[in-house]
Amino acid sequence: MKCIVALLLLALASNAPAQRAPASTTPLAWPALTRDARPWTRWWWLGSAVNKPELSAQIAELSRAGFGGVEVTVIYGARGADSAYIPYLTPRWVEMIAHTASETKRLGMGLDLPQGSGWRTGGPSVAPADVNASLTIRVDTVAPGQKWEFDPTGRRVEAIAVQADGGRLEEFPMDAALALVTLGALPTRRLVYIATTRFSGDNVKRPAPGGEGPAIDPFSQTATANYLAMFGAKTASLPRGAIRSYFHDSFEYSGDASSGIFAFFATRRGYSLGSELPALAGHGDADHVARVQSDYRQTLDEMLRENFVEQLTRWSHDRGSLMREQAHGSPANLLDLYAASDIPETEIFGVLGGPDTDPLVNMLASSAAHVAGRKLASAESFTWMDEHFTGTLDRIKQAADRMFLAGINHLIYHGTAYSPAKEAWPGWQFYASVEFNPRNAFWRDLPAFNAYVARVQSMMQAGEPENDVLLYWPIWDSWHDVSRRRMDFRVHDPQWLHGKPFGVLARTLHETGFGVDYVSDRQLATSLSVADGRVRARSGSYSAIVVPPTKYMPPETFARLLALARDGATVVFVGALPADVPGVARLAVRRAAITSAVQGISWSNAASGVRSATIGNGRLLNGDALEPLLAAGGVRRDPLAEGRSLKVIRRKTSDGRQYFAVASRPVDGWLPVLGTPASVALMDPMTGRSGLARMRTAGGRTEAYVQLDSAASLIVRTFDRRVRGNAWTYATAAGSPVALTGRWTVSFVDGGPALPKSFTSATLTPWTGRGDDDADRFAGTARYRTAFDAPDGARRHLLSLGKVAESARVRLNGRELGVLFAAPWRLETGPLHKRGNVLELEVTNLSANRVRDLDRRGVQWRNFRDINFVNIDYKPFDASMWPVRTSGLIGPVAIQALEP
Repeated sequence: MKCIVALLLLALASNAPAQRAPASTTPLAWPALTRDARPWTRWWWLGSAVNKPELSAQIAELSRAGFGGVEVTVIYGARGADSAYIPYLTPRWVEMIAHTASETKRLGMGLDLPQGSGWRTGGPSVAPADVNASLTIRVDTVAPGQKWEFDPTGRRVEAIAVQADGGRLEEFPMDAALALVTLGALPTRRLVYIATTRFSGDNVKRPAPGGEGPAIDPFSQTATANYLAMFGAKTASLPRGAIRSYFHDSFEYSGDASSGIFAFFATRRGYSLGSELPALAGHGDADHVARVQSDYRQTLDEMLRENFVEQLTRWSHDRGSLMREQAHGSPANLLDLYAASDIPETEIFGVLGGPDTDPLVNMLASSAAHVAGRKLASAESFTWMDEHFTGTLDRIKQAADRMFLAGINHLIYHGTAYSPAKEAWPGWQFYASVEFNPRNAFWRDLPAFNAYVARVQSMMQAGEPENDVLLYWPIWDSWHDVSRRRMDFRVHDPQWLHGKPFGVLARTLHETGFGVDYVSDRQLATSLSVADGRVRARSGSYSAIVVPPTKYMPPETFARLLALARDGATVVFVGALPADVPGVARLAVRRAAITSAVQGISWSNAASGVRSATIGNGRLLNGDALEPLLAAGGVRRDPLAEGRSLKVIRRKTSDGRQYFAVASRPVDGWLPVLGTPASVALMDPMTGRSGLARMRTAGGRTEAYVQLDSAASLIVRTFDRRVRGNAWTYATAAGSPVALTGRWTVSFVDGGPALPKSFTSATLTPWTGRGDDDADRFAGTARYRTAFDAPDGARRHLLSLGKVAESARVRLNGRELGVLFAAPWRLETGPLHKRGNVLELEVTNLSANRVRDLDRRGVQWRNFRDINFVNIDYKPFDASMWPVRTSGLIGPVAIQALEP
C-alpha cells in the first residue's frame, strides 16, 4: 500500500538520462533568483537613529538571510535615543538613504522608499491650501419674514444654494470674492445649503522626527505637485535610479473632498454640484440622491487617479524609478488605481483566515497587474498575523501560499526594525507583528523559508498569467449606495465585496478551481482585445468575460462588451442584464441607449436554462446558474483542479505551462493535465529539486502521477515538446513506520537569555515543562541527538519528526539533509548504516517564552514613542500571563522503509 508523503521533500532519482540538453537550456532549471524574485522586507528606521557602519552590517545580514531588497520606512523613535535622531529629509538623512542605496546595490539588493514618513503623505511643508479636506454641508432653515446672514470669514466655501418652500433650488453666485452673505426676509420658509471644505484633521500617521504635519489633499493636482516638488528638491542628491521604486501606503486619509472638486465635477459630470446640494446631503428622492452621490464618487475616483497616483508614477519615472501603490482603503476603483502604478500592492492584515486576509481582495492587485501588463503584483505580508513573537514559519508559509494562489508574486514582509547592536534583547521593535529581524529566534531558519519564497516567485514571475475568466466589477452598484457620502474599498472586513453578487461569483470561481481575474469599465475600454476567440489583456488571456448580476452600467460599457463579442469573445451575463445607468447627466438619453442595446439582442434558448446569442464572431450567454453558463461558453476548470485536491494557479510560457499547486488534501495518484503535453516536470520549491513525472494517456487525456501531502506545495510544468532529465522519485511504503525509541541527548547551542544545562532522556521530550526555569525562558536552538540501527535492509527510508516546535535542521551521519519548518516535518534520509546511525536535529523555538520571562520580571524593554507597543487587539502588550509555550522536539520520530 502506498504511503502518502511530502513529494516536495523527496530526493531525485539517480538514474542517468540517455541524453541531456545543454545546461544553459535545460528546461528543468529554476529561473534566476533575482532580487525581485527574492522576498523583500519593510525596514523600519525608528527616529532615523541610524549610522553607516550599522546600516552596512544589517544590510549584509538581510542579504545573507535571502532578502532581495528593503523598503525603508521612517517612523517615530525610541525613547532615550533622541540624540541619535536624524530629522527627516535633512541632508544627513538623505546621506543615510544614499549610503543604503549604495550598500544594497553592492550586494545585489534593491531599495524602495515612500515619498513620506510614516504613512499618509504629508508633513510640515504642507500649506493650509493643500491639506486633506472634508466636505461639510450645513443646512439653515430661514423662517417666514426672517432675514439670514452668513459670514464666510475663515471658511472655504464651495457653494451656497437657496430653496424656498415648493420652489426650485437657486445657487448663489460664487465667481466673485465671497463676503458677508445676506438674504432679505420673504413670506415663505427657505432652506439654505452651504457647502464648505475644511481640514479633515488627518495628520501623518506614525511620523518620523521632522516628518510631523498635516496630510495632503490627494485629490488635488496642486497639493500633490507642491509636495513632490519639495520632496524632489530635498532628495535631489540621490543618483538617478538609486531607488528601485517609490511607494505609497494604503489609503488611510479620511477626507472626502478637495478645494477644486466643484469645478472638476462640473467639467466631468456636465452639471453644477452646487445645484444638487440637497441630494449630496442625502435629502430628496432616494433614486436621485443615489445618482448624485454616485457622480460624486466617480469624481473622487478620477481626481485621485489622475491628480495623485498617476502624478506619483510620472514623478517616479522622471527619476528613473518605479512606483508601487497600495490602492485599497480609497474611495476609487481599486483596479484602475492599482493599474496606474508599476507595482500594484495588496496586503493581508490579521489572523490567517480572518476577515482581513481574504484572497478575493488580494486578487484586485494581481488582476490589475495581469490586465495592465505589470510583471509584479506585490503584497504587504503577514501584518498582525499572530500575536508578537508567536508567529511560526509554518503558519507564515500557509499565508504566503494563499497569496501566491491569488496571483501575488512579490512578497514584502512587514517587517524588520533597525536596532542598534548595543540594545539589549529584543532590541527595537515595530508595534505590529511579525518580527522578521535577527533578534527573533526563528531568524536562524528564516533563510530556508526565504529560499522557498524565492523559488515560487521566480516561477510566478516567469511567462504570463493564463486564467480562465475575466470577471467584471460593477462598481456603480456600490457607488449608488446612499449609506454614506464616501465609500471606501478597504482590506479590512470588506463587506463591499462579500455583500455583492460580484463577491459571490468571485468566491465561487476561485474556490471551485476556475482561474479568475477582475476587470473594470476603464480596463474593458482600454486594455482588452480578442484573438482566436480568447480575450487578450496586456498580459494573459481568458476564455470568457463574466458579468455578475448588475443593476447600473454605463451604456458605453455595455457597448464595449458587445464590441468584444463581435470581435470573437464569449461574454456571459449571470442573472438579469443591466436595466439602468448610473448618474444624473443625460439620464433619459443614456437610459434609452442601454435599453435599446439590451432589447436589440436576439436570444435563442439552449439547454440547462442558458440563452445564447451570436453576435459577430462571438457569443453572448445569459442564465441564472454559473456552471451551465461556463459549460455552454466552453470554459472549463483546469484539469489539475477538477478533483478539488489541488488548488492551482496557472501561467503560460513559451514552451508550455507552469502551475503553483497546493494540496487541500493528500494526493497520491494520477491527475489529468491540460492539453496534450509531451512532458511533465515536477519541481520542489522547498528544496529546489526537480524531475520528470510519470505520464500516461487514459480516457483520451494526458495524466501525470502526483504525490503530495495536505498543505504541501509543488511546481508543475508541462511542455509542448519532449524534454529529457532525471525522473522524479516517488515514495511507496515498503513497511510500517518504526519509532526511534532510543535515548536522546539534548544540548543547547544558541540563544538566550542563557544556555540551559544539557540533559538526557530515555524518551523524546520537549525541553520545556521539565522544571528547568532556564529552559522555560529560553529562546533559541537545542540539538537533539540519538543513535539507531537501520530497522530493515531497505535502500530508501523516510524520516518523520512528528511535531516540531518550531523548526529543525536535520543532520544524519554527518550529512545535512535540510531544514524543516512546516508540516509534515519529514524527508528522505538517503543511505543508512546497518548499525549506529547518528541523528542530530537542531530545533529552534519562538521568542515567546523569553519575552514572557522579561515581562514576568518587570524588565522595561518597550521604550518607543507614539503607539509604544501594543498587542494584536491594540491594547498594551503584556506577555507575563502567557503560559510557557511548548518548545523543542515533540515527535514521535520514526523511520519508514520505501520501495526502491
